[in-house]
Amino acid sequence: MTFYEEVTDQNLDVWESSACVPDALRHYYYQYISSTAEAAEEKIAMLRENDSILKENSKLREEKLSLLRNKDLAEGQILTLTRSLETLHKDLKDKEILVRNLKQSLEHQRNELNDCRAEITSLKMCIEGSRSGKSLLAVDSEHMQSESTESYKEEIKLLKKELEILKARELAFTESLESIGHDTEPIEMKDGVGFIKNNTVEQTGDVDSGVLEPEVAQLLANQTSNDSSYKPEAESGGTLKNSLDDNSIGVESAENVIKHDVEPLPEDNRVLLRSKSLGSEPLPEKMGLETIQILSDALPKIVPYVLINHREELLPLIMCAIERHPESSMRDSLTHTLFNLIKRPDEQQRRIIMDACVTLAKNVGQMRTEIELLPQCWEQINHLYEERRLLVAQSCGELAEFVRPEIRDSLILSIIQQLMEDSATVVREAAARNLALLLPLFPNTDKYFKVEEMMFQLACDPSGVVVETTIKELVPALLKWGNKLENVLQVLLSHVLSSAQRCPPLSGVEGSLESHLRVLGERERWNIDVLLRLLAELLPFVHQKVVETCLSPSSSVNAGMMFSTALLEQYARGDVKWPVFEWMHIHCFPHLIQLASLLSQKEDSLRNRITKFLLNVSKHFGDDYLTHIMLPVFLVAVGDDADFTFFPSTVQSKIRGLRPRTAVAERLVTMCILPLLLAGVLGSPSKHKQLTEYLQNLLLKNAMQEVQPTKLHTEIVNSIRFLCTFEEHHDMIFNILWEMVANNNTNMKVIAANLLKVSVPYIDAKKASTHVVPALITLGSDQNLNVKYASIDAFGAVAEHFKNDMIVDKIRVQMDAFLEDGSHEATIAVVRALVVAVPHTTEKLRDYLLSKIFQLTNTPLPSSDVVRRRERANAFCESIRALDATDLSAASVRDLLLPAIQNLLKDPDALDPAHKEALEIILKERAGGAFEAISKVMGAHLGLASSVTSFFGESGLLGKKETADHLPPEPIESPKPSLPPPAEDTTFRRIMRGGFTDMLRGKTKNSEETP
Repeated sequence: MTFYEEVTDQNLDVWESSACVPDALRHYYYQYISSTAEAAEEKIAMLRENDSILKENSKLREEKLSLLRNKDLAEGQILTLTRSLETLHKDLKDKEILVRNLKQSLEHQRNELNDCRAEITSLKMCIEGSRSGKSLLAVDSEHMQSESTESYKEEIKLLKKELEILKARELAFTESLESIGHDTEPIEMKDGVGFIKNNTVEQTGDVDSGVLEPEVAQLLANQTSNDSSYKPEAESGGTLKNSLDDNSIGVESAENVIKHDVEPLPEDNRVLLRSKSLGSEPLPEKMGLETIQILSDALPKIVPYVLINHREELLPLIMCAIERHPESSMRDSLTHTLFNLIKRPDEQQRRIIMDACVTLAKNVGQMRTEIELLPQCWEQINHLYEERRLLVAQSCGELAEFVRPEIRDSLILSIIQQLMEDSATVVREAAARNLALLLPLFPNTDKYFKVEEMMFQLACDPSGVVVETTIKELVPALLKWGNKLENVLQVLLSHVLSSAQRCPPLSGVEGSLESHLRVLGERERWNIDVLLRLLAELLPFVHQKVVETCLSPSSSVNAGMMFSTALLEQYARGDVKWPVFEWMHIHCFPHLIQLASLLSQKEDSLRNRITKFLLNVSKHFGDDYLTHIMLPVFLVAVGDDADFTFFPSTVQSKIRGLRPRTAVAERLVTMCILPLLLAGVLGSPSKHKQLTEYLQNLLLKNAMQEVQPTKLHTEIVNSIRFLCTFEEHHDMIFNILWEMVANNNTNMKVIAANLLKVSVPYIDAKKASTHVVPALITLGSDQNLNVKYASIDAFGAVAEHFKNDMIVDKIRVQMDAFLEDGSHEATIAVVRALVVAVPHTTEKLRDYLLSKIFQLTNTPLPSSDVVRRRERANAFCESIRALDATDLSAASVRDLLLPAIQNLLKDPDALDPAHKEALEIILKERAGGAFEAISKVMGAHLGLASSVTSFFGESGLLGKKETADHLPPEPIESPKPSLPPPAEDTTFRRIMRGGFTDMLRGKTKNSEETP
């Protein structure tokens, strides 16, 4: 008996609470349940899993301990670094205090030195006075001579003592300067001491730099012996000690003169004697310094009260004050005045200010140019007026010559880079021009890639003036400085492709033709056009580089211009590498083909730019290169066979990779690459015959297809349309078209009609009257309906582009012939062809179309044919709305327009609701006061009240229509027409309706263009 059988008084499967079964019984039951094989395996698995979890837990504990240790180490390192940082901060503060103390000490020593100079000057004047007194004593009595001699001796002794004191002070000052030089970096003294270099004091000719006046220097020279050792003209500067020694020599020579007063004075010394009044005059040095200070204080007050056109006359005074003033703060203020001399300087005034800055930079040297002039440039960089920012840009290029080389490619380059982002076009243009001036002054090419990036940024500037300056000035300067043409070309092609590739696709349907094309934005289109211009400008540099690296210049026909067949054969053997030559057909042409494959049909301007570049390539490299290199590349790209004889085996595989592989790719290259082949490669003057043969074969092959239209018909027509944009090919194209018109093949005639239509916008009236119109008249008389309808569309294009009376008359005659046919299709084709020309054609043709619409609306179609009624009503409504947007005569409106609208409104089932509402508005506006009578006559049959009221929001305009009595109809051509509404309102609404017409007509037009 089992345990389950023993326990009969309880349900062991459903336990309501743990108290229902004793613990022993529950334990026994659990053991029994776990005794099965599945339970045992599950228990073993749980045990194993428990062991693995315990092991992982132990590992995690170990990792935690290691992370805690690492954390302690990191905290210790952070603490150490924090302490070291605090120590560095403390040292830095100490250094700053030390520098401040040294500066104060230097200023104190400078003041002492100035005092020494003043005392030296007073001693010189005393010496001069003693000599003049001696000359006066020479004419006195002899007893007076002895007295004065003794007094002079005593005075000279006193002067010697003062000189010794000054020497001691000078020695102490020199020692203090040496101690400062050991503790700190070399300090360049500008305010009164000059620049300390090679233990000498540079004397710059002004008072504040310690240079003696010429008269004093000559006096000291004459006080010595005849062959004086101190010659200021021969020696530009000496040490301060030498000048003091010269002073002592002058004192001794004066004493010797007094002792030997009986002897006559030398002639040189006698010339330099001064009168007694000379001692009372101010010192020359002190007077010059005071003059500079007075001038510097007065200039900022004078400048605002001088007329702007005459302020440049103050420039010499400002420059002199800046150059000679001893205080740096005053010099900075005067330099600021120089840059702000005129609030908004014009070009001539900027030139004058800039010349003054250049002259000042020459005089003050590199260091002061960097310290005083460049900061003024930096302050003006964000000025409100663009003329001042333009002054900064000009200064960058012209002052760079007077600063250190390392400043040119750092500070000045940064200033130009910031000016490139300026909102003013003239400032960006000046930045480009001055960057070109700056490049030759760079010490090395370390900043090449940065400058190259700046060049491309300026080349893609939205302003044409900036682009032109960049291409004409900056690009040649960059190539001359960096000598990296290959890198520029590589980056250029990359930018061109990326500009197009980042644009959204024309269609989101994967695998369709439109998914490969891109919708270019205005900025992307501009960038691509500019970069293609830049590529064309670089072509002469590429050609020159190819000629310089030519394999064998002797084998070329003209080493400077052409590449002969013999040279190309040598290249094809692959004996020598020619990378610059290969760049053109391995990299450039494939990139241009890839770019053209992204451009939709409307991007004719970019395609034209590529075509002109290809024509320039053939012009530079010659006919042999065009025949054997260019032509095979583009023939393969459009899917034709080509001759690879003149290509090395390693290059042939890359060129063959351009061939289209799928049907969509074939359509794409026919639409995008075939125009380049026709106009850019075969369009070269030397390939005229080959172009004619290629076009004839292309059109003949397309026309011989059984299916019409063929799958490439539209793409081929568009390619030939692009060829028509080049006037030199018109005669050749029309000769081929006349052959096609005279051909018996129907497809050939349809293609000819389509080609005539697309060629109309690119020809003149003479070619239209002598070639296009006669050809279309011939095609219009053809019995095949497809040919006839194709010619009707072409007549509409001619009417749209030409207003010549003779051409218009021929169009009217031919349209009458089409309408006499009486077919519904011909009628719709004529109306839709002429409505396109309505905004551009003559009043005669507009009245013709309006009269035909009136006649046709008077003959309604059978009511059973609803589809044709709607199609015809839509065509007539589009025409009426287009005509209403033009200036029609009152007679045409009264006799033709309004009756035609009435006729159309009689068949409301055939009208589109949008057309119906538009016709009601036109009727109200054109009919004026007669509208109420007309609407009452039409009654509920027209339903005018609801639509007009809903459009204008005029309540109760025709509210009484339903209750009013029906009146007899009033004629539209009433002798007393009401006044029309105001001219502005009418014109505006007609323009708006014209826009609505285009929107409504767009869908139909697109369906007609789709093959």
